[in-house]
Amino acid sequence: MATLPNQLPKLAADPTGRSLGLDLPPGALLDTTVEGPWDEPLLWRADARAAPGDWLRLTSARRTAGLCPVLVGGSTAGESHPDKWGLDPDLASYPGDHDADEVLAELWEEFAAEAEDADWPGLASAGEPAADPDARAAEVTDALLGGTGRLEEARLALVPARRSADIPAALGWCGPVGLTSDVARLCAVLRSWEDRFGIRVVALTFDQLVVSVAAPPRTPAEAEAVAAEHYAFCPDTVAESGHASLRAYAEREVLGAPSWSFRWN
Repeated sequence: MATLPNQLPKLAADPTGRSLGLDLPPGALLDTTVEGPWDEPLLWRADARAAPGDWLRLTSARRTAGLCPVLVGGSTAGESHPDKWGLDPDLASYPGDHDADEVLAELWEEFAAEAEDADWPGLASAGEPAADPDARAAEVTDALLGGTGRLEEARLALVPARRSADIPAALGWCGPVGLTSDVARLCAVLRSWEDRFGIRVVALTFDQLVVSVAAPPRTPAEAEAVAAEHYAFCPDTVAESGHASLRAYAEREVLGAPSWSFRWN
């Protein structure tokens, strides 16, 4: 995958990242993949559990060092460690080589068309910004880390990526492997969501992805159009949401929502 120069190796000799304009807490460089050590670090991961405010403090890393912040966690201590995730960068192509509409249309045809008895409706219209994307991402990460948050054992990580949407491909994340073996196809969709809805990839677990949304749909019709994209992107999340229809899912999970969460079986 075509990426920016990886600045993570510099942290081996400069753990605080001061040469990169950072002030990092104690952490470790991780390079474990399903095939063994990668030829360079895939991510930096903090040793201590993440706390509210941590994501915001490292947003400058994207500008100064080409490193995107993201929470990595899981429901158990073992599952929370990316070394246990079976990362496989060899499977990931470059997100820019894929078209979001084409990717979603193909996935819709394969996984959703029969259930919805409808052709692919096309991409939804862009949302109207309700917040600055990074400010919204900071709010969402703080909520995930709060006392009633959805992430346990979460750590802050930095990933060398051109943009937040590319984080899964840069890691070789295989959470959606049951849907597609090349996660860069989904990253192309995430790029489109960045452009249309101001999303940021804020959290990853072994099989779950959470994005913040700065420009969510504001009407039921807009939300239903986005819900169709969700169905193609992650059929498991929509099918197992407990909602009786795509319209109900749209109204409960998409309309005005500050974040979207996806989990693949």
